[in-house]
Amino acid sequence: MNDHRPEQINVLFLAAEAAPLIKVGGLGDVAGSLPLALRQIDKPRLDVRLILPFHGVIRKNIGTPKLYADFEVNHPLGNIPARAYLHQAAGLPIYLIEGAPIPEDAPVYDAANPYQDGNKYIFFSLACLALIKKLEWQPDILHANDWHTATAIYANSIKKKSKDQSLPFRTILTVHNLPFMGKDAESALLDFGLPRSKDPRLPHWSTAFPLPLGLLTANHIVAVSPGYANEILTSEFGCGLQDFLLSRKTHISGILNGLDRNLWNPSIDPALPFHFDLSTISMRSKNKRALQAEVKLPMKPDTPLLIIISRMDQQKGIDIAIKGLRQCASLDWQAVILGTGDPLLETACRSLEAEFNDRVRALICYDTDLSRRMYAAGDMILMPSRYEPCGLAQMIAMNYGCVPLARATGGLIDTIVDDPTLKSSTGFLFEDTSAQAFSEALQRALFTYHQPESWLQIQKRGMLMDFGWEKPAAEYANLYIKLMGGE
Repeated sequence: MNDHRPEQINVLFLAAEAAPLIKVGGLGDVAGSLPLALRQIDKPRLDVRLILPFHGVIRKNIGTPKLYADFEVNHPLGNIPARAYLHQAAGLPIYLIEGAPIPEDAPVYDAANPYQDGNKYIFFSLACLALIKKLEWQPDILHANDWHTATAIYANSIKKKSKDQSLPFRTILTVHNLPFMGKDAESALLDFGLPRSKDPRLPHWSTAFPLPLGLLTANHIVAVSPGYANEILTSEFGCGLQDFLLSRKTHISGILNGLDRNLWNPSIDPALPFHFDLSTISMRSKNKRALQAEVKLPMKPDTPLLIIISRMDQQKGIDIAIKGLRQCASLDWQAVILGTGDPLLETACRSLEAEFNDRVRALICYDTDLSRRMYAAGDMILMPSRYEPCGLAQMIAMNYGCVPLARATGGLIDTIVDDPTLKSSTGFLFEDTSAQAFSEALQRALFTYHQPESWLQIQKRGMLMDFGWEKPAAEYANLYIKLMGGE
C-alpha cells in the first residue's frame, strides 16, 4: 500500500460547529482541532478544508469575510439561494454557508424549533454538495460528522444510483453520539425531495433519519473511540441500529479523539492563578486553596476535593454521583459541581449542596475559566457516565494532574488505566451504573488518596499520557489512504 500512496489527498470536513469560531460541545473541539492536525501530515500531504453553517454567532465574531460563490440548493418548491464565504483561520480554509434556512438569530442547535433545526441542517448538507461544484479545488474525501452533515453522504449516494451528476469523492462519517440521529429532521429531509431508504437492513423507523442514512451509505464509519466502536454493535448502546451496524462491521473503525495540548496546558493556562507542570506539581495545592476560597469551602488542604464538570444529562450519570456521594457521607471529602442542563438534575445538585452545605458547592452555570481552575485544583474528577463515546474531560483532567474516577464505558475505558496493584494506574473505574458501584470505587480512591506517594505516581502517570492529535490524525490519514485505494 505504501508504494501506491498518493502525494496529496484533498479532504472536505463538514461539521455543525468548530472552535474557535463556534463551540457548543465536543464536536466543536474536534472539528476545530482535527483538520489542523491533519494539515500537519506531509506524507501524503493532506489539503483539508472545513465547511460550516454561517451561524449568527460566527458573523458577530468575525464580520463578513470575502464572498466566494453564489449558488442554489434544489428544492421541489423552488430552488433556494445560497452563498459561500471564505475565511482563513490558522492557515485552514473555512467555507461558511449562508441561506434562508440558516437563520442568523437561531442557536447552533435549536431544540425549541425542531423542524427549523432539521430544515437548517438538511439545507446545509445539500449546500455543501452544491458548493463543491463551484470549487476550483475538488475533494477526494468528504468527511462528515454526526447527523447534521450525514445527509450530504446520503444525497450523493442517491445521485450515484441515478447517474445524476454524483460527485466522485469517497465518504467517511464520524459518529460522536449515536442516539442523536436527527429524528426531527425527517420531515425536512422528505420536503427537500430526498426519499426514504428502502434498504431492508435499516429499521423502518430510521429510514428517513439523517444519521442512519449516512451510516448506510458512507464508505466508512468512524466511532470516536475503539470502545465506542464495539459498544454501538450491542443492544445496550446500539439504539436499535445494532443489527444494521453489525452488517457494516467491516466498515467501522474506532479512532480516539485527541486533545489540543496548546489549549489545555497547566503551565501556561491563563485562567489559572498558579501554573505548574510535571516537575512543579506541588504547586497544584495552591490552586486547590484558591478554589476553596473562591467557592467559600472550608480551607482543608488534606481533604480530597472532588469535582464534576459536566452537562446535566442522564447520559452523564449525575444522579449516580449524587446518590453515591450520599452513601459516602461518613467519609472525608469536598465536592464542587459545575454545569447546566436538565432542570431536575440541576435541582438535585442544589439539594445536595443544601444537605451538605459545609462541603458541597453546586454551581449551575457555564463558565469555561472556572472549569479550568477546577481541573487544576481538584484531586479527582467524577465521570459516572451511562455511556461516553469518547470524553474529553478525563483527558483534560489527567493533563492537569486531576485523577479521574469514571464508569468503564466507551472512551473512558480507552483512556483510563485502573490497575488493582496501582503500579500502572492513571485513575479508577467501576462497571455497573449504580450508586453502590460508584461509592465502592470512590471509597477505593479515597483510601488511595491517603497514600501520598501512590497518589502522586497516579497523578504523574496521568500527566505523562499523550492525548495529543498526532496519533488520531495519523490513523485518519491511513484511513484516507485506504479509501483512496478503493474497497
